[in-house]
Amino acid sequence: MFVWLSSLWHEISARPDFWGFISIPMVAAIVTWAHVWLAIQMTLYPVEFLGWKKPWFGWQGIIPRKATKMSNIIVDKTILKLGTLSEVFHEMEPDKIAAHMSHAIGIRVEEFTDEIMSERNAVLWMNLPQMVKKRVYARIKKQVPVIMEGLVQDMGERIDQLVDLKEMIVQRLEADKALMVKIFKEVGDNEFNFIIRSSFWIGLFFGVVQMTLWYFFPTHYMLPLYGAGLGCATNWVALNMVFRPLHPIKIGPFIIQGVFLKRQAEVSRSFSTLVTRELISIKQIMHQIFNGSRSRHTRYLVKKHLSPLIESGSVKLALQLTVGAQGFVDLKQTLTDKAVDLSIEPMSDPAFNQDRAVVIQKIFEERMKNLSSNEFQDLLRPAFQEDEWILIMMGAVMGFVAGWVQLSTGFA
Repeated sequence: MFVWLSSLWHEISARPDFWGFISIPMVAAIVTWAHVWLAIQMTLYPVEFLGWKKPWFGWQGIIPRKATKMSNIIVDKTILKLGTLSEVFHEMEPDKIAAHMSHAIGIRVEEFTDEIMSERNAVLWMNLPQMVKKRVYARIKKQVPVIMEGLVQDMGERIDQLVDLKEMIVQRLEADKALMVKIFKEVGDNEFNFIIRSSFWIGLFFGVVQMTLWYFFPTHYMLPLYGAGLGCATNWVALNMVFRPLHPIKIGPFIIQGVFLKRQAEVSRSFSTLVTRELISIKQIMHQIFNGSRSRHTRYLVKKHLSPLIESGSVKLALQLTVGAQGFVDLKQTLTDKAVDLSIEPMSDPAFNQDRAVVIQKIFEERMKNLSSNEFQDLLRPAFQEDEWILIMMGAVMGFVAGWVQLSTGFA
């Protein structure tokens, strides 16, 4: 064996193209690393189309370019399996939501009331006896907790009629493609880095194969074709190592499984945290309730719960004295619109959102950990499946170019 290897080395070292020949594996490794790195970047970036005459001359990352399809996949394949919106809203404890809204609105009742009435008739409202105004303020302050509690309870019971969860998430991700990229990057960052790191060694291995083929079949122009074929193979192998094998396989002392699937517990934690903070926060839910495609149902509920307050003796009298009997009818709509704005405002409180998100995050995390491997891979797999052929063909093109350059410089 030693004699054969020694003889082989002498033969190779005597070749006129010695340096070009022995450089094949290293060039293959470097080129593979480069085109895999570029393939990952092309999957994620740029977030917006960069080029001329979209979509023909330029590029946009595969994930942001297909934001609508990707967001639908995320919702259908993962989020809808973790819990219903009704369950989420219930776990956020509606009584605490109502209390938070009541407190935020209650401390600014006089400011809000003066603002609304001044918009209608500032002179009459300013000249209204202070005693009458104080009765209005007191009545409203007393009723706000009752109104909010009843309103939020009604919302909870009708949440599926008021909010389309899929629409809410898809619209959010369509409007914020950077968030879409952030989700895939945070979830799959380890896998993206693994693919890039391993590509060098995969390329080195296939480079040895390429060098062997060239040794036995040194037909001119075959080197670029070897490079193209192996460029395809390296990208395909690197991508599949992330998700295959689907289930753990024991080979001697080693357990082999797709690198993404091995991290199910870790990914479940990070994904659940991101989703409950960015996509299914109380802020997002309440915004959709009051402004989404089904918001007309919400406005009906607001009118229903405001009605006893508006029609109560002291408040109704003060309003009619300010705007008149006819203006009172129009004012009801104004009050409904204002109530919607006031109800949304407290939901933007970061501390309150974080407090409510923790509850749902734990539930989502546990359920995500229990997804089957096949279900779990659907979280990241679409990022590679969409236009995967482009990434593989790019490996072929760069492999071909590298082979041609080698042929021109090392084997001329």
